[in-house]
Amino acid sequence: MIGLILSSLSAIAQTAPFNIYIEPLNINGLGGLQAYAFGQHSGKWLVVGGRLDGLHRRQPFAAFDVVGNNNQLIVIDPVSQQKWTAPLTTLTVALQEQLSSTNMEFHQEGNYLYIIGGYGYNTATASRKTFDNLTAIDVPAVVNAVIAGTSFTSFFRQISDDQFAVTGGHLKIINNTYYLVGGNRFDGNYNPMGNPTFTQIYTDAIRKFNLTDDGTTITISHLPTITDEENLHRRDYNAVPQIMPDGAEGITAFSGVFQPTVDLPFLNCVNIDSTGYAVNNTFQQYYNHYHCAVLPLYAASNNEMHNVFFGGIAQYYDSLGILVQDNNVPFVKTIARVTRNSEGVMAEYKLPVEMPGLLGAGAEFIPDISVPQYKNQVFKLDDFTADTTLVGYIYGGISSTAPNIFFTNTGTQSSASSQIFKVYVIKDPTIGIHDLNEQSIGTLKIQVFPNPMSSDFVVKFHLNKIAETKVSLYSIEGERIVEKFLNNLHIGENTFQCKIKNLDLGGIYFLTIETPYEKATQKIIIKP
Repeated sequence: MIGLILSSLSAIAQTAPFNIYIEPLNINGLGGLQAYAFGQHSGKWLVVGGRLDGLHRRQPFAAFDVVGNNNQLIVIDPVSQQKWTAPLTTLTVALQEQLSSTNMEFHQEGNYLYIIGGYGYNTATASRKTFDNLTAIDVPAVVNAVIAGTSFTSFFRQISDDQFAVTGGHLKIINNTYYLVGGNRFDGNYNPMGNPTFTQIYTDAIRKFNLTDDGTTITISHLPTITDEENLHRRDYNAVPQIMPDGAEGITAFSGVFQPTVDLPFLNCVNIDSTGYAVNNTFQQYYNHYHCAVLPLYAASNNEMHNVFFGGIAQYYDSLGILVQDNNVPFVKTIARVTRNSEGVMAEYKLPVEMPGLLGAGAEFIPDISVPQYKNQVFKLDDFTADTTLVGYIYGGISSTAPNIFFTNTGTQSSASSQIFKVYVIKDPTIGIHDLNEQSIGTLKIQVFPNPMSSDFVVKFHLNKIAETKVSLYSIEGERIVEKFLNNLHIGENTFQCKIKNLDLGGIYFLTIETPYEKATQKIIIKP
């Protein structure tokens, strides 16, 4: 995953239908956490599982280390700014293992928080696995017990089902049917070095089921699975509850990784309703590709569905009005809105506010349930009576010290954030402009192969129109080594060969192609 494309961003401004304001809130003694599950009762949050560290390390012995497991139940009251904790040690080993895992799928229905899957350490195999469990938690009872310091062991129930061995997906509900969307089954120890220490199988599916729970027995009735190996082959994405243009409940699966043929995020989305699903390839989402906090709002007055994404990780970001494509997919600060109009047409807008740091990945938006909402937790924007409304909070996630730390990560470059943000919606449309992200960027489509290389290499790129085109080679320190103007170009795909000279030491370099209207840079590795 390498490369960098810069293209002029033709910013089309739109008067904002609302604006967003975030206010930091800190609770004394609250630790950092990311990729967790949560439920809530009477304004208090029950936080389960997740990681105490930042981005997983590349060293196989240290990736997803058990030291980073969250082995506690955490109760947080954001109003009184208090927190309480209790260890999982009184629960069965099976419960302890799943409830200290990461990237679980979860949904709260009434008093019960249902948690599915998750990736974590398994004592029986002395290895890591994706758990095949569904666990039901009585949220009010557990919250009260943790605060009081009393036993909570009777408030957990767990069943096993191979269909629930999923991590990195989402569990949502449409009407009375549960939808387990996307994700994968990852068994064994994570290893990015190419060694076969794990198996990874994407579900490529929407697994639907009905759940009956009388408080004692959980009964699962599986419904026909929807499979799509191309468009549902995604994990670590954002699945957001929706009100569709016809007024029905739905879900939209935004972005995620990885495309079947390239290690890059999806740019399209998948709209899911009670009748099936539809892939929207006419819309391209350029910001907020990995799982992050998302705020859904619906305005019935003009039949518009708004989704606000807070930071995280993305293939694109804005830099002083230039849209930057970075195929290393860095941590970003961007807050963006995706709006679907009454005709089902979707558009993406960058908000004028950003996250205060490289934050958001693995965080959750925790709604204030006292604010008017539909049954599926989409906010009723038209029912906001005040100009400024506190709609909920963002807690945790990964805090990164730099955009691209993936290939150098030794555990010190990122951490789990303990930060809480209050999230406000401001309905006054005169105080902010949102910039439309047009759907026609990144047309140079630069490719370099082989890469790494030790001799000559070939560069391919695409031109939409004939223009003066320059190729340059830069060292990693930014020194320009070669500059040349290209001749005999044509509309469409162009190819030229580069010869390596006087680069005996090898190393990392940057090859840039530039026209009057676009610029693309790709990182290349030259072997000595």
